[in-house]
Amino acid sequence: MTSTHAFWLAGREATGETALDVTSPWDGRLVGQVSVPTEAQIEEAVAAAHAVRDEFAATPAHVRATALDHVSRRLAERTEEIAQLISAENGKPVKWARGEVGRAVSVFRFAAEEARRFNGGEAQRLDTDAGGQGRLALTRRFPKGVVLGIAPFNFPLNLCAHKIAPAIAVGVPIILKPAPATPLSGLIIGELLAETELPVGSWSVLPVPNDQMPALVQDERLPVISFTGSDKVGYAIMDSVPRKHCTLELGGNGAAVVLGDFASEQDLDWAATRIATFSNYQGGQSCISVQRVIADATVYDRLLPKIVAAVEAQVTGDPSDSATDVGPLVSEDAAKRVESWVDEAVQAGAKLLAGGKRDGASYAPTVLTDVPEDTTLACEEVFGPVLTVRKVDGEAEAFAAVNDSKYGLQAGVFTHDVQTAFRAHRALEVGGVIIGDVPSYRADQMPYGGAKQSGVGREGVRYAMDDYTYERVLVLTGLAL
Repeated sequence: MTSTHAFWLAGREATGETALDVTSPWDGRLVGQVSVPTEAQIEEAVAAAHAVRDEFAATPAHVRATALDHVSRRLAERTEEIAQLISAENGKPVKWARGEVGRAVSVFRFAAEEARRFNGGEAQRLDTDAGGQGRLALTRRFPKGVVLGIAPFNFPLNLCAHKIAPAIAVGVPIILKPAPATPLSGLIIGELLAETELPVGSWSVLPVPNDQMPALVQDERLPVISFTGSDKVGYAIMDSVPRKHCTLELGGNGAAVVLGDFASEQDLDWAATRIATFSNYQGGQSCISVQRVIADATVYDRLLPKIVAAVEAQVTGDPSDSATDVGPLVSEDAAKRVESWVDEAVQAGAKLLAGGKRDGASYAPTVLTDVPEDTTLACEEVFGPVLTVRKVDGEAEAFAAVNDSKYGLQAGVFTHDVQTAFRAHRALEVGGVIIGDVPSYRADQMPYGGAKQSGVGREGVRYAMDDYTYERVLVLTGLAL
């Protein structure tokens, strides 16, 4: 796989004057080359999207839904090919890459379903007061304007799908920028969209270098920005365009709470296995991977060795091997950063129970306890296969520990008590609370997003559709209600 790939400009293939090498983080081999759009081509894409907005908004629902169904079906047909591509450019173990393709299949299918029922309108009688006699309000949703979708490297197919599928569902033109490290998967979506009959200009997939992004972000013809990535970059974007609508899906340092009632051997085996798996899947490069375990003192001593054993059982190595659980990080620099954070914590007094070793871009699945609260590892999102375990006394202390973070994306609470579940839902300052499992669970149709510095707005197909549109009221007068 070393061919040069065109990008998608206003629905057609195009090439620029330069190319970007895409290399494997596992072995450094060249996976492919991607043509980079020129400034003139970027301008052409923006102008085309801006020009087609009224036409696209008026496109019949069945046209948009048919296109989305087509992409869903074609992704499913090409699952293995695309999974191998994701694994090659991202370093993700192929078994997780297959799951990512399956999720993208669902995202486009969900979007097709939502497109068919979107904007049915809500009627409201206004004659509840005398001044509203004979009046009826009809509320529908209309596009806010062209979307600039900026996707990250860690789910190079599915998080592109979460930008582009809701936009098509509501008839909003979109310019999608895949991550520079992993552009090939996003270009696959363009290839499949080109097989549909969507209006020319309604979508583009442009592998734009990061240093060219400020001009796109500032462009007034792109009033909606949907960004997934780091909190530093996300809030810099929002601060630079305060009058634009920004959806930001940012970082986290996901906590898994194991409470005292989750105490049988079967319970603890389940919790340990789920924690070990989802602190290390994707190499820990997921905003909702398990970074912190907060365990009640009554189960801590039994749970900890189970977690260590389950982490040490994770199979590391070649991501193209279906047996591999944990592959490399996206780059050697990313692995070096993780290494430095772990080393800092150990030097500050943390106990290293497993892992702690780097080999190129790979970092061994790692478990630490007694991590000082002022270390980088305790405060920031590690975005690597590293897990910290902490002992607490009771539910209140556990929930306080979860909230003692600038992030608030999702949390998992292992408990059997439904009242505890509702207390967790009320108390935890996060966008999602997962009961009986890790914070890493996400269904692509549910609302997904965070509190505090984990972001603004929600993804999940229908919720992103709401984010891309606004309510407009039509009042009818003189009706015989």
